[in-house]
Amino acid sequence: MTMPEFRKDPFVDRWVIISTERAKRPLGQRASGEVSDTGPCPFCAGNEAMTPPEVLVFHDKSNLPSSRKWTVRVVPNKYPAVVQDGSGTQIADELYAAQDGVGTHEVIIESPSHVTDMALLSDEQFEAILRAYSDRIVDLRGDRKLRYVLIYKNQGIEAGATLEHAHSQLVALPMIPKQVLEEIGGAKNYYESKRQCVFCDVIRRETHGRERFVIENDRFIVICPFAPRFPYETWILPKRHASFFEPNSQPDNSDLARILRETLRRLNRSLGNPPFNYVIHSNPLDQDGNDYYHWHIEILPKLIQVGGFEWGSGFYINTVTPEQSASLLRQASP
Repeated sequence: MTMPEFRKDPFVDRWVIISTERAKRPLGQRASGEVSDTGPCPFCAGNEAMTPPEVLVFHDKSNLPSSRKWTVRVVPNKYPAVVQDGSGTQIADELYAAQDGVGTHEVIIESPSHVTDMALLSDEQFEAILRAYSDRIVDLRGDRKLRYVLIYKNQGIEAGATLEHAHSQLVALPMIPKQVLEEIGGAKNYYESKRQCVFCDVIRRETHGRERFVIENDRFIVICPFAPRFPYETWILPKRHASFFEPNSQPDNSDLARILRETLRRLNRSLGNPPFNYVIHSNPLDQDGNDYYHWHIEILPKLIQVGGFEWGSGFYINTVTPEQSASLLRQASP
């Protein structure tokens, strides 16, 4: 296997990953419903030999020991963007910087059954998925080479999924992504000016004003952000300030599971089961908790194509106001 490589763009101080192994992934297939009969699925129960050995597995404790069925499996990605084995060799001169693509790339298989829409899973299954995320981040903290863990989901071929079976992914990196650095930097600047967390201030504002408020429960709130990049962009934030995702308690995970599932169901009902991405933004592994950065989940329905203006300028053109988006999602009770 060819070693992936990180290369730094000298113009904008951004890392890219050169990974030719990723080109070997199977082509995505458009899902037509909950269950598909397109052939053997490597993520279905009974086909475990089609994936690398799991690094984490949860079992359904209600089954007898002789027939215990798994509920969530985490396996190394068969076509990884980064790899665990490598020296981390760095190459740099006065213009270009590069290093071995060392990191971790895993797949979180979200159901033993061939479900293609995550929103069809139960609250209990969502809770198991979130617990798998936390457990893997905690375990990867022991690797001193790693600085950031990004958990993300692509659902639907238009959103970048190459297999339709419900799954999400984890990539652990030896550097902090530029977008995360910019978000943290903006939050820190706001804190230094106002002595308040900008995320906490947004939660207070949207709880009071309700213009961009969608739903809430005891521990979490869902909003459409004030300046969204995409139509129906939706964020889930913990009401209590926390920099890291992974220390969530069992009650935290229960509330998060319910509100994430309900948010996805509202998006389905409002928009006709759109393809989407979500990402979890949390504090970097090598930083301490702080008063200015607040972990959150960003859900990005894939409803429009990003064009030349966006790529060329960095600006996004959004044809739906967040106030309209929030109003529609509030009315779309599952």
